[in-house]
Amino acid sequence: MGPLEGIRVLEMAGIGPGPFCGMLLSDLGAEVTRVDRVSPGGGLPAPLGELSGRGRRSIAVDLKQPGGVAIVLDLVAKSDVFIEGFRPGVAERLGLGPEVCRERNPRLVYGRITGWGQDGPLAARAGHDINYVGLSGALHAIGRAGERPVPPLNLVADYGGGAMFLAVGLLAALVERGHSGRGQVVDAAMVDGAALLTSPMYQLLASGMWADRRGSNILDGAAPFYDTYETADGRYLAVGPIEPQFYRELVAGLDLDPAELPAQLDPSTWGEVKEVFAARFRTRTRDEWEVTFAQSDACVTPVLSMTEAPQHPHNVARGVFVEIDGVVQPGPVPRFSRTTSDIPGPPVPPGKDTDRVLSDLGLGVSDIADLRTAGVVA
Repeated sequence: MGPLEGIRVLEMAGIGPGPFCGMLLSDLGAEVTRVDRVSPGGGLPAPLGELSGRGRRSIAVDLKQPGGVAIVLDLVAKSDVFIEGFRPGVAERLGLGPEVCRERNPRLVYGRITGWGQDGPLAARAGHDINYVGLSGALHAIGRAGERPVPPLNLVADYGGGAMFLAVGLLAALVERGHSGRGQVVDAAMVDGAALLTSPMYQLLASGMWADRRGSNILDGAAPFYDTYETADGRYLAVGPIEPQFYRELVAGLDLDPAELPAQLDPSTWGEVKEVFAARFRTRTRDEWEVTFAQSDACVTPVLSMTEAPQHPHNVARGVFVEIDGVVQPGPVPRFSRTTSDIPGPPVPPGKDTDRVLSDLGLGVSDIADLRTAGVVA
């Protein structure tokens, strides 16, 4: 089930955005086969155990042997999409670069995900989400005034700017292939995607409505109506009534006299208004405030922990979280009216489906046994 049913994806094992993109496609119904590595000793490396590995088949192949590369190319010939997250040039050195793969399968959509991109002065350098977000301009804007930039977990570059844009590119290339009959290479760089995510801020900056410094703007925690507030029990609320009509509901819910407050959009008064709001929010617990604003458009919600979020009534009602093999985790999104996605299976250990995948390629039992004896597969 799912809108991508019938699409075959071949994913080279990795960490972070590559597997996450594979998970997105698997959640949407694609058949994803992960190519795991065989360790030098001929055994299997320990499974990563990432939730993003759910819904896969796995074959373990020694890519240092010609026979291993040949198996991957045979899989390429039967695939619609190929995903690799190596540093630039590594896939080519392995004999699995886009030219070789697309020679075997001209309809192949070849997806590449890197931090810095396939070219440019930093292309060969190591990096992580914090580095890509830093170079994109996004990290500079996140944090309190006068304090250090705050890393936004690794959501912005790895997953938002990397995996999501790779998925969009792959799907777009599949749509185009439906017209042309030809595949192409999709080059997704995390620094590119992280930069694109800041487009609204660049619009505000160009219009003079955004100061290029932390903690000074309407969406970065400077405004009293877009921030978090501590409650009487040491927990927090997320408060975000930007629109005037919603702001009035916030003021009413706090039982404050609007006539005694400065104009909402006067930045020179934001500090004093924030102190008023903070003092009022500290008079009740987080859950008490949630009840107060339950039927309001004041845009006030609790800040839930990762253990609390799956239990919230709204998340329960929508099935936002699912339990797979005893592990609670976010479920597939988005929702489809007709091609509903199934709940995916749990992550599998490397090589679990080696025999099955090779059988699908037409290899017999003795052929598979020979490959295993030679250490080509495991």
